[in-house]
Amino acid sequence: MRSRHWKIIVKTLFTQSLFLTRRNVKALNILMLSALSISLIGCNQATNMTQQSTTDSVEQSSTPLTPPVAKKIPYPMTQHEHTRVDDYYWMRDDKRENPEVLAHLEAENAYAKSQMAHTEAFQQILFDEMIGRIEKDDSSVPFLQQGYWWITTYEGESEYPIYSRKKDVKDATVEVLLNVNELAEGHDYFNIGRYSVSTNNNIMAYSSDTVGRRIYDIQFKDLVTGKLYSDKLTGSNGSLVWANDNQHLFYIKRHPQTLLAYQVYRHKIGTEQSQDVLMYEEKDETFYTSISKSRDGRFVQIYHSANTTLGVSLLDANNPLGQFELLYPLVEGHEYAFENKEDWFYIYTNDKAKNFKIMKVKAEDSGDKSKWQEVLAHRDDVFIENFILLNDYLIVEEKERGLTQIRVIESATGKTSMLPFNDPAYYATFSVNRQMDSQKLRLEYSSMTTPDMVLEYDLTTLQATTLKQDKIIGDFDSNWYGSERVFVKARDGKEVPVSLVYRKNKFKKDGTNPLYQYAYGSYGSTIDPYFSASRISLLDRGVVFAIAHVRGGQILGRAWYEDGKMMNKMNTFNDFIDVTKGLTTLGYADKNKVYADGGSAGGLLMGAIANMAPELYLGIGAQVPFVDVVTTMSDATIPLTTGEYGEWGDPADKAAYEYMLSYSPYDQVAKQDYPHMIVTTGLHDSQVQYFEPMKWVAKLREYKTDNNKLLFVTNMEAGHGGSSGRFRAYKERALETAFFFELVGITK
Repeated sequence: MRSRHWKIIVKTLFTQSLFLTRRNVKALNILMLSALSISLIGCNQATNMTQQSTTDSVEQSSTPLTPPVAKKIPYPMTQHEHTRVDDYYWMRDDKRENPEVLAHLEAENAYAKSQMAHTEAFQQILFDEMIGRIEKDDSSVPFLQQGYWWITTYEGESEYPIYSRKKDVKDATVEVLLNVNELAEGHDYFNIGRYSVSTNNNIMAYSSDTVGRRIYDIQFKDLVTGKLYSDKLTGSNGSLVWANDNQHLFYIKRHPQTLLAYQVYRHKIGTEQSQDVLMYEEKDETFYTSISKSRDGRFVQIYHSANTTLGVSLLDANNPLGQFELLYPLVEGHEYAFENKEDWFYIYTNDKAKNFKIMKVKAEDSGDKSKWQEVLAHRDDVFIENFILLNDYLIVEEKERGLTQIRVIESATGKTSMLPFNDPAYYATFSVNRQMDSQKLRLEYSSMTTPDMVLEYDLTTLQATTLKQDKIIGDFDSNWYGSERVFVKARDGKEVPVSLVYRKNKFKKDGTNPLYQYAYGSYGSTIDPYFSASRISLLDRGVVFAIAHVRGGQILGRAWYEDGKMMNKMNTFNDFIDVTKGLTTLGYADKNKVYADGGSAGGLLMGAIANMAPELYLGIGAQVPFVDVVTTMSDATIPLTTGEYGEWGDPADKAAYEYMLSYSPYDQVAKQDYPHMIVTTGLHDSQVQYFEPMKWVAKLREYKTDNNKLLFVTNMEAGHGGSSGRFRAYKERALETAFFFELVGITK
């Protein structure tokens, strides 16, 4: 999962956000729009085999298959003296082995393929465009850690990265640590969770998932001999942290049913997993557990994260046989995290500070809040997102009116400087900054017209050097595209930020352009205005792309998040609808050519607007959508439910039950016309179980009164993030793009 606190708590040497919630994947939001769940260009072999006769008949007939009709088995559910009847509850199969369920999914895939068969050539054109913009031979900017420069590379047509290191940054020869392409051979799905190298640089630990369920195995490689150790740790969430003795490693196990990461173990190299020592077990099922290591390597840290509570337990990394101790007690409603410098803890806290502040305290006094000293005060109009410490600087990432600012504070003098950015809307965040004694700061930067960059600032002069900028292969010039940041007034008077991008010579502010509107809007997750190379295929064909920064996100601070969660959740949906109306009124889009898109919790948003305002949308794309809110949140055996009470509410409470029921997309399906829709899922999804969208589509087919397309595609080999590999997702992206283009009359 990606917690609201991800920027603070994910600080390991090689990191990927491995928390789980019903939000989207990948460390920083930006893959949401390309994480569709099935490729209909070249379906996987297993699907092809089971569908061969059906597919052959589709190809040989000019008459497309009819939509699958699911059987109905009434399943009554009573809460608070109110009974709901779910006719499609039978579709739930936790083992994913029920032949009838699998057959229905295959029938939906076959139907979707038949409906999109006439676009396959166009899909291929779009796919070739998208991957054609990618630099095939690519590598990351090396960073220094433990006496080595660490690098990630891609080669040619390979799907997966190669992890390497070298002693001298100028040396052309590298030591390959892990070639993921070799590990992935023979697997339909493969993903490396994390990897980390022991402090003596001799042992590499890495976690891998071959199903997409985000349950990882951990293995160990001897970097001297190149051989694997016999040790193999199963059932983990993928996180791993080395102690400084090079003999012990800490990892987290998932609960086999709920998939909550709840037990922290210590493993000693050369021993069986059965001998591992349980260091911590989270008993409260509303908490998530994560582990990482302080940037200076001094502490192994366990973060305890609930919806409104955050805290950390520490262990001296030089004493792995010791015990974890809380830096400060956990208190409901108090969220804190820390960085350390020498004997001082710098603490990020919301204590009497809704938008957070930064304090400092001597390490031995951290448990006495009266001794915390203010370093950066709370401000009502500025939200502190993150900070890092260098020996001579405190550097703060914050947002003011939705725009990221990087504040540089000299430790010795207190002098403050702000790093300048020129785009009207942009994405800026800390890159890898491992050296605390550095006078330089690395940032990742992009905008909706600027490809991703790694910038290095000299903090003594504030001058930036571009270490790398992604190359867009082919016919591309940033100056061809325009980006705007506008505010649209919602029905209650709140102003909703919207980030827009379009191709200048294709755009007229006269209400004639198609609009592709995206939003997420949950967990306080901010979708920053970022660059997408695949999006160029939309812009070059005259489409306006918009990110609606609706409430439930955190772009305008903590109050913006709180005004879109729990009993305020309806604001998320109203904001999205009002942005659509506003953009069309302002002339940014043709009101008859609006397409809405969202995934995971953003898929819930799509389901809600489909029920509430179907007339506004020509089409809707919903990826891995969380749509059966009440049933899922009422069942603690479904993965992740208990940890979500603070986001959606607990249906055991009557008021929460009734409020969730009022917007739950599955429960609110009505006998009305719906837009054209494409819905996707992964059979092994660990965050939103496949049966939620499966049931939703079945009910939509039963209730909808229109003849619009409703397609449902399931990746039978993957989970919440869709296909693994760097190119496969573009086939999936090409599918939905072709679906959208057909609706607005774009055929080439």
